[in-house]
Amino acid sequence: MMGREGICVMLSLVVFGALTIRNADGLKQNFYHTSCPQVEPTVSTITRNRVQSNPALGAKLLRMHFHDCFVRGCDASILLDAVGSTKAEKDSIPDGSLSGYDVIDEIKSELEQICPGVVSCADILALAARDAVSFQFNNPLWEVLTGRRDGNLSLASDVDANLPSPFSDFNTLLQLYNDKGLDLDDLVILSGGHTIGVAHCATFSNRLYNFNGNNGSDPSLDPDYAEFLKTQCPNPFDPTTVEMDPQSSMVFDKSYFSILLQNKGLFQSDAALLQDERSARIVRQLNTSNDFFARFANSMKKMGAIEVLTGDAGQIRKNCHVANPQG
Repeated sequence: MMGREGICVMLSLVVFGALTIRNADGLKQNFYHTSCPQVEPTVSTITRNRVQSNPALGAKLLRMHFHDCFVRGCDASILLDAVGSTKAEKDSIPDGSLSGYDVIDEIKSELEQICPGVVSCADILALAARDAVSFQFNNPLWEVLTGRRDGNLSLASDVDANLPSPFSDFNTLLQLYNDKGLDLDDLVILSGGHTIGVAHCATFSNRLYNFNGNNGSDPSLDPDYAEFLKTQCPNPFDPTTVEMDPQSSMVFDKSYFSILLQNKGLFQSDAALLQDERSARIVRQLNTSNDFFARFANSMKKMGAIEVLTGDAGQIRKNCHVANPQG
């Protein structure tokens, strides 16, 4: 049964969606209404079937969508394979642990059978990320406007300067978000995506051993939690994964903010949100209010419009891994 918070979320999304037809980036509702009306049902069906057998896909596809949008915009450049000796985004260290490509491939293959050359890989990724996270609610958590086109270039060298890192401090995080047209609210709210998924020891173990050369753990990390994490990651480069939101890593909820206020945020970038009073205030608001889902929906919609290619820009890839030949 859906609780009060869930009902408020869905009502907010219905109202929000009803008021929005098109945004300034050229994306709009039901972009494929005439050209391929089966798009959203097809994406939803395949994604739901895959998540049913692998519940971890929600976090994986959400992360892939985020990584795509922050580098060259939401143009599915994260899906492109390397060309010759030039490494692609997916070959970079931050993107090396991404997974879920096979889900996008399955959807693309099906849509190419239904309406060849019509649906972009970028739109498929945006829709699949939404549907995978929304699976537990049986309703879409946010509206995805469509009309994105695909880029034809992917460079590993673009990643580090654009993608927020788990090691980033507050000022770095805010600047990276601002550079993409996102604000402080978006930074805190989208960080709430860490309520699902796991992280490899190497992304946070610097906080456990000889932090800043002090032979101890990061003092901003709860000491008991730090000791627990050491049992999970006895070697800083252990390939082991740890829940980002302890005991709740498979459920998309607002518990991330409660964990954060207990000084149990896993990454330095999580802890950084408490080190600035402006962002700490938003964390406290989200922890005590019931509007996280509605605000997350708004921020995801903004993120999904970062530097999109629309109209005659870009291309509609026939294979999400390979750019179409030029000319």
